[in-house]
Amino acid sequence: MTDLLLKGGTLVDGGGRRRADVLVRDGRIAAIGPDIAYASGAEVIDCSGKLISAGFVDIHVHFREPGQSYKETIRTGSLAAAHGGYTTVCAMPNLDPVPDSPESLALEQRIIDADACIEVLPYAAITRGRKGLELVDFAALKGRCAAFSDDGSGVQREEMMREAMEAAAREDVILAAHCEDNSLLHGGYIHDGRYAAAHGHRGICSESEWGQIRRDLALADQARCRYHVCHISCAESVALIRAAKAHGVRVSCETAPHYLCLCEDDLQEDGRFKMNPPLRSAADRQALIEGLRDGTIDAIATDHAPHSAEEKARGLAGSAMGIVGLETAFPVLYTDLVLTGEVSLERIIEALTEGPRRIFRLDGGLRPGERADLTVIDPDAAWTIDPADFLSKGRSTPFAGKPVRSRIVLTLKDGQAVWKA
Repeated sequence: MTDLLLKGGTLVDGGGRRRADVLVRDGRIAAIGPDIAYASGAEVIDCSGKLISAGFVDIHVHFREPGQSYKETIRTGSLAAAHGGYTTVCAMPNLDPVPDSPESLALEQRIIDADACIEVLPYAAITRGRKGLELVDFAALKGRCAAFSDDGSGVQREEMMREAMEAAAREDVILAAHCEDNSLLHGGYIHDGRYAAAHGHRGICSESEWGQIRRDLALADQARCRYHVCHISCAESVALIRAAKAHGVRVSCETAPHYLCLCEDDLQEDGRFKMNPPLRSAADRQALIEGLRDGTIDAIATDHAPHSAEEKARGLAGSAMGIVGLETAFPVLYTDLVLTGEVSLERIIEALTEGPRRIFRLDGGLRPGERADLTVIDPDAAWTIDPADFLSKGRSTPFAGKPVRSRIVLTLKDGQAVWKA
């Protein structure tokens, strides 16, 4: 394997920025430093004016295979991830068959092994069939998955969640919760706020999210398990998790680019603005930004959730929940948060790299000896988001037509280019 030298770039992580070269040898970072000498046979990539970070990690994606490959496949989803600068993703378990046994997980893993161009780590379900009635065998599954989640479904029964947390604590695994109290939904499909009231839509109240988080935090405190909250969207959720962390609860959480950059004031009568949880108020958005800045929010995850064009063409009321996000995440965050001065570049990069790796105990990072999972970014590139350019099968994004700055120009997985502009 030919040595690879990334020359003259600016390395960025949570600790800051520094100009340095990166030497890649045999799929790993061999050296980092200024003006690295290299063998005559090395391939040199000029990274002058570019940013270099550890490969992005998304701990919340939906690749739809097996079961709904017309929406996305492991192949198309992993290509989209590479296009967006991601080298590791964790794939959610709302599949058919549900990955709730060694056999069903093995089926998904065979597809991953055959078709993924980056690292794809599967989730296992918390309950059999994601029905909330019977726990899976955590001990039998923990070596085969990144974590356990019933994502798309909140665990409704408190006693079932208690048992799940006790099992997770025994096995030292992550329990990642989609927090949603079904008894408070009342057929809602966007935020129960000003837009819903003005346009005659049924709303989803914020308590459907934060009420279940409050329940779970009390249970997690008792069980002492590793508890992760998926896609938080409202101010109350941030406050509850901040207080629980201060109290010593072993809790982490994520939010998504669309919750940090959009709110109900941006809604249009179009299915590309429909996701679960929904876009909430401007005050909720500001609370999420503050939670990201102060470290309450550990990671930014896209909740990449592709659907067919037909499924997203039925307006806010009738469209399927979910949008795609892997190929737009960094440019949107950079444009709306970094260039506006709301969040530092270092904090955004940390939430895309070190944060998720720390929570999920994943390898990688900008250090000699680590595998060469790297993302190279042109911060000055100016372009307009066009879903026709996506490698994902999904095209539904609220950011279509948005002018942005920054572009991923190179993604390396184990030292091999999986995306190059």
